[in-house]
Amino acid sequence: MKLGHPYFAPLRLLASAVSMLAVLLAGCATPSTLRGTGDLGVVIERASGTVQVVTQQPPRLLARVEGLGDLSHASVVFSRDARYAFVFGRDGGLSKVDLLTGRLAGRVLQAGNSIGGAISSDGRIVAAQNYEPGGVRLFDAETLALLADISTRDPVSGLASKVVGLADLPGNRFAFSLFEAGEIWVADATDPRHPVVTRYAGVGRNPYDGLASSDGRYYLAGLYGEDGLALLDTWHPETGVRRILDGYGHGEEKLPVYKMPHLRGWAMAGEYAFLPAIGRHEVLVADSRTWQERTRVPVYGQPVFAMAEPSGRRVWVNFAFPHNDTVQVIDVPTMQVVRTLKPGRGILHMEFTGRGDAVWLSSRDDDRLVVVDTRTLEMSTVLPARNPSGIFFTWRAARMGM
Repeated sequence: MKLGHPYFAPLRLLASAVSMLAVLLAGCATPSTLRGTGDLGVVIERASGTVQVVTQQPPRLLARVEGLGDLSHASVVFSRDARYAFVFGRDGGLSKVDLLTGRLAGRVLQAGNSIGGAISSDGRIVAAQNYEPGGVRLFDAETLALLADISTRDPVSGLASKVVGLADLPGNRFAFSLFEAGEIWVADATDPRHPVVTRYAGVGRNPYDGLASSDGRYYLAGLYGEDGLALLDTWHPETGVRRILDGYGHGEEKLPVYKMPHLRGWAMAGEYAFLPAIGRHEVLVADSRTWQERTRVPVYGQPVFAMAEPSGRRVWVNFAFPHNDTVQVIDVPTMQVVRTLKPGRGILHMEFTGRGDAVWLSSRDDDRLVVVDTRTLEMSTVLPARNPSGIFFTWRAARMGM
């Protein structure tokens, strides 16, 4: 009988199936077709409106994504599965970047001026905080469709407060501060189309930034209009907002502020919180149980970020102009600066790898990224980048307040 005889039809089908399976297996075995997201990250290239998709180990560029608008002040959060990065641009753009394909998956121009955002604990809601027209807007993380608009417009004056310090809390809640109104709001987005807002008034003058502790219990807002910070214990919201580190610069001449300090970065190390002081050459240290001042660490300049290593053993600090070529390392047990580094000009941001074996630094004025080995405190890698600023790694997808 010939091979074309009907008798051989089952054999031909089996051979075809085996051949198809071999092709699929060969495809799965090809390294270029599969990649996890756990070791990836994005770097903001502020001048060109682009982001780099990078891999942490080995440190290298995987893709450059264009068309993200004004990134002169930009921040990033990640989808729950760490595949997508949501980029909040200064021009009010909300962009969704696919890390696996290196492409722009979606973009909406949702406001006139925006400086950051957050993602809900279940990963379904992306929240954007806005300067203009003020307020917070909630979006569907899948489609970027608008779900709700939380207005901060005062019914009497008609003016809307700028929103700063937006942070996610457990239970699909968001905390944020109102700059002009001097308030802290908590929005429960269990029903994202009808969020329920709790307001805390009179927290202090001009809150400029905020952070949530890693367990989601505390929300802290720094105050630009006066010395001190405002603290909300979300386990006991009925106690309201209280002042901590009040009057830390009392009786001393105020210095000009060259760049506002940033509270983001989880500067929680062991039992302490490390907070950059406005306009001062100090890092404030508070006991994270009582929120009383523990000490102050003198540093090289006006601190912008104070960021703790994942181990909590050391805190790294960068500085405003004219000292923004410097990074200092604080040893937590001794509360002393143990190393001063000069990694490049215009060090704008720092980001640790998930387990803290390295820290990446953006050197805006040198157009490069600098990777420092945290064991030796020596530079290990230098990568080119276009006016880089924020660096964000995907380990943030599983952390609160990031």
